[in-house]
Amino acid sequence: MTKDDVLKALSNVQEPDLGKDLVTLNMIRDLEISGNDVSFTIVLTTPACPMKEHMQNASINAIRILVNKEANVTVNFTSSTTTVRADKGSVLPGVKNIIAVVSGKGGVGKSTVSANLALALAQGGASVGLMDADIYGPSVPIMFGVRGERPMMTDVNGKAMIVPLERYGIRLVSIGLLVDEKSAVVWRGPMASSAIRQFITDVQWGELDYLVIDMPPGTGDIHLTMMQTAPVTGIVVVTTPQDVALADAKKGIAMFGQAQLNVPIIGLVENMSYFVPADMPDKKYYIFGREGGKRLADEYDLPFLGQIPLVEGIREGGDIGVPAMVSDDEISKQAFMEFAGIVARSVSMRNAHMKSQQIADVVE
Repeated sequence: MTKDDVLKALSNVQEPDLGKDLVTLNMIRDLEISGNDVSFTIVLTTPACPMKEHMQNASINAIRILVNKEANVTVNFTSSTTTVRADKGSVLPGVKNIIAVVSGKGGVGKSTVSANLALALAQGGASVGLMDADIYGPSVPIMFGVRGERPMMTDVNGKAMIVPLERYGIRLVSIGLLVDEKSAVVWRGPMASSAIRQFITDVQWGELDYLVIDMPPGTGDIHLTMMQTAPVTGIVVVTTPQDVALADAKKGIAMFGQAQLNVPIIGLVENMSYFVPADMPDKKYYIFGREGGKRLADEYDLPFLGQIPLVEGIREGGDIGVPAMVSDDEISKQAFMEFAGIVARSVSMRNAHMKSQQIADVVE
């Protein structure tokens, strides 16, 4: 066996999302051959890639079929999260991808989805931050069990910066960490928008593969400010199956499809899709309707990112500061891992096929 033989064989293995082979994409590193032993490293486009096993098996088969049927193949993985940031010297310079999670209305579980998406990406090996941009109804302090804690301040080149809290392996910032939780945040739009700008420019987020932003429900000042201030990679829309939620989700989709915003929508995820009784795990009850989110995604030609079940453990975990992804609830964890994997793949595909993000030029 020679390195050329092995590379020629691996040129028949495609990266499923990008549609090109591993050799052309320069994803093969550290190729070593000793007798019948072959080892190399595949450089993934994201640590949270759900297609590792597929590429591993395809690579082993290609070498054994095309080069040496007796080959002992060892496939290692590393990652280099892709980005198309065009403005690395400005806001959030160390953040490769910014994912905003939105909903047309409250009560659909947007914060739960945001929290567990961030945790699932982190468990896949990525460095992740979570910004709670829901100024009027912050949920992160409760969901992560950090109520009453306050972030530290640090000096960076003469500028005071907020240091995010760290919990379960991700970095957190929320207005709920800066004000008394018993006090209502009674701010007009400009004040709320100013707070959001500070979360973007005055927080030491550091180097991140993904920054997940839990946006407030609806469409308003904070959404416009976020799109004006940060180069958002894409939007995840959260809905539930019933018609009233779908009607409001359409407004969110329409907002980000406007020409002056033109922010890519990564896809739509349906939360509280069905209920599975603990004593009957094979039985599904579609309490709020069936596959409304999938129909909406098809109507707007959007990727459907998955269904999150209605599980008591998800609610309980959020209330006691132990999100589903760090609980013992295997059903919920599996659903969020699959969802996060699709999001990570979609971001990689967006980065491969679309131009660099530009800060939205919002017409006031």
